[in-house]
Amino acid sequence: MLDFRFPTAMQIVFSVALAEKAGIRSTSATLATCLEANPSFIRKLMVPLTRNGIIVSTLGRTGSISLSRPAHEITLRDIYCAVIDDKHIWAARPEGEPRCLVSANACWYFKSIVSEAEEASLDVLSRHTVAEALEEFEKNGTPAGCDDIKSKGLAKSN
Repeated sequence: MLDFRFPTAMQIVFSVALAEKAGIRSTSATLATCLEANPSFIRKLMVPLTRNGIIVSTLGRTGSISLSRPAHEITLRDIYCAVIDDKHIWAARPEGEPRCLVSANACWYFKSIVSEAEEASLDVLSRHTVAEALEEFEKNGTPAGCDDIKSKGLAKSN
C-alpha cells in the first residue's frame, strides 16, 4: 500500500509558504483544490503539521493557514517526521524460530541495514528547507499549462 502522507504534507507546506509569499490566504478547502486531494485528507495532515509547529491555522470566516516559523527554518525532515511518526520505511519480517544460520540472523541484520538507510534518508531531508524548495521552483519557472496559485481558487487575503 502506497503512503502519500509525506508528499502531500510537503505540498501543503510548500503551497502555504508560496501563498504567504504572494499575500494570498490559504484554507484547507483551497489547498485541497490546489493539490487535487480530498479535503478531509488535507485536514487530517494539518493536525500533525500543527502539533509539530510547522503550520498554524486560525478559525472562522477569515481563517487561514500559515507557516508557524520562517520557511528557511522548516526542513523536509521536519515535515516527514511530523506526518509519518515512528513508521519505518521497511518493515522487518516477524522473528521466527532460528532453524538455520539465515533464520537465526536475518532479522537483526535487516533491521540494522534498514536503520542505517533510514538515518541516511532523514539526513538528506534535513539538508533541504521549504525556502530552498521555493527558490528551486522559481528558478525552474511554471511549465506550460500549469495554473498559477490564484486560478486554483486561493482568495486574496484582506
